[in-house]
Amino acid sequence: MDIETGSFFDKVPQALPLFNVFAEKVLVEYPDVQIRIQKTQISFSNKHQFAFVWLPIRKIKNRPDIYIIVSFGLSYRLDSPRIVEASEPYPNRWIHHLIIQDFSEVNEELMNWIKEAYDFAAKK
Repeated sequence: MDIETGSFFDKVPQALPLFNVFAEKVLVEYPDVQIRIQKTQISFSNKHQFAFVWLPIRKIKNRPDIYIIVSFGLSYRLDSPRIVEASEPYPNRWIHHLIIQDFSEVNEELMNWIKEAYDFAAKK
């Protein structure tokens, strides 16, 4: 972990291991990915940004105490109970948000969606 990543998780250090598991899986699969740490999110990009990790801004009822939100873009609206929100900011560009509260949720299903997002971003 570098200082910049650690600073991003200052307010919720318990969420850092969740991020590390996700980031490691992305980097193993796509070693060319660039990771950019900003004030409110961490972005993953190839030619374009395709996935993001961010922390909840405030406590939300019926959500876990510790979690990260993983967002990714696809050309279609994904229908899954894991998706907590989806929006279409541009025609045929859907952003999907899901909650990761346990290491087991960084699984094959999520990584397949990340692959789709990676491929979608590379074709833009």
